[in-house]
Amino acid sequence: MKTFYSPKNNPRVIIIQKLYGKFFNDEEKLDFPKHRFKKFIKDIVSGTIERNEILTEELDKKLGKNFRLNNLDKLFQVILKSATYELLYKPNVSIKIIIKEYLNASNFFLDESQTKYLNALLDNIAKKIRLSNA
Repeated sequence: MKTFYSPKNNPRVIIIQKLYGKFFNDEEKLDFPKHRFKKFIKDIVSGTIERNEILTEELDKKLGKNFRLNNLDKLFQVILKSATYELLYKPNVSIKIIIKEYLNASNFFLDESQTKYLNALLDNIAKKIRLSNA
């Protein structure tokens, strides 16, 4: 199901774009224009960048030994890292909301089959992270 609002209004679309730029385009300057969710966006982007190594290790562990984060599409890497950041460091946000929001955001970048795959990955990771940290 597609969302009916603009990608500019979706905080997680902005998060994905900022992180993609930072991780893969070596975009030096991160700026955060005025937005209703500016504080949230800045928090998730900054936290994901600061904890990139931890998130990569966590994802590699949770995805299993035959699965490497770096072998995934770059967009998937960014989405998984930011979602994992939220799962680990935003315990008050439910798994369902985090997954739903990233899937909605991914509709702007991925086709339906990729979104289904992403859903399965996020669901798998979320259960492992939240259960191991409970």
